[in-house]
Amino acid sequence: MVYNEIGSTGILLPPVVFGTSALGNLYTALADATKLEIVREAFQHIPGNVVFDSAGKYGAGLALEKLGECLHRLEIDPRRVIISNKLGWKRIPLTTPEPTFEAGVWKELTNDASQDISYEGILKCYEQGNRLLGDTYVPQLVSVHDPDEYLGAASSPADRELRLSNIVSAYQALSELKAQGKVKAIGVGAKNWKVIRELYPLVELDWVMFANSMTILHHPQELIDFMLQLKRDRISSINSAVFHAGFLIGGNYFDYRLIQPDSDENRRLFAWRQRFFELCQRYDLQPSLACVQFGLAAPGVSSIALNTSKPANIKANVDAVLTPVPSEFWMDMKNEGLIGTHVDWL
Repeated sequence: MVYNEIGSTGILLPPVVFGTSALGNLYTALADATKLEIVREAFQHIPGNVVFDSAGKYGAGLALEKLGECLHRLEIDPRRVIISNKLGWKRIPLTTPEPTFEAGVWKELTNDASQDISYEGILKCYEQGNRLLGDTYVPQLVSVHDPDEYLGAASSPADRELRLSNIVSAYQALSELKAQGKVKAIGVGAKNWKVIRELYPLVELDWVMFANSMTILHHPQELIDFMLQLKRDRISSINSAVFHAGFLIGGNYFDYRLIQPDSDENRRLFAWRQRFFELCQRYDLQPSLACVQFGLAAPGVSSIALNTSKPANIKANVDAVLTPVPSEFWMDMKNEGLIGTHVDWL
């Protein structure tokens, strides 16, 4: 298994990073025993450092809390754990029947979450995250969570400028944490990759995480050019949500929204998936493997972040990053118009 360094930080990442949204009860409330097995399986199948990607937004801090509990119960050596905490949301008391921060997505929560992106706010999120993890296991990687959504909620151009200033101030706080040796690497993750490009010249970054952006379905040349720039600048890329929230492997959600073939755009998505499935079947290839290998091979990508709510899928996820796909498959993907002809790294 090949490990890649994040920028020039000395931190080595395996090719798969384990997302923790399932620990926060995304879509379904898992039993604590299942959550423990998910974490246990990660250490069973990764020979070196194991990386977990979490956030205060995941289950209003529940994912961080359960990750810390599992690591303590398993008595994992902290030197084997690398935690990425995406900051910007903090736990608050639940005062309504359902959490207000993302309705209908997180199940059986007993807390709510509020967004706080600013110099002081990001430090509060960092400190709360450490407490939820239990302080023994602290994040080495930090970032501002979903700055694209934060900017997208602006009510006017002036409000957007203020929000952008808040993001830059938050990164100033993160840079100070790094200078103090409290964290080792700073990054940014977003679903709208163009916001990452906008922030790139404004803040200190060691890594970026693309979500729903560089996938077997969606891979614009403009994004590839930016990823090549990051690679030249020794900024590491982590690719996530390469299944578009499960749609590309047969799920009912596309980019975290329930989808049906009830519009021209949605019908095109279902038609693309059907043709993709048929080609995978001809090669006796799991669609998930094709999605992972495409996303991992993209320019400058060091790791794929994969989520699962099933302990048995951990080994399958590790196998997926280690199993090559025949070059003939990629040629047929191009010939059938399922991926762009500009894709030249496969």
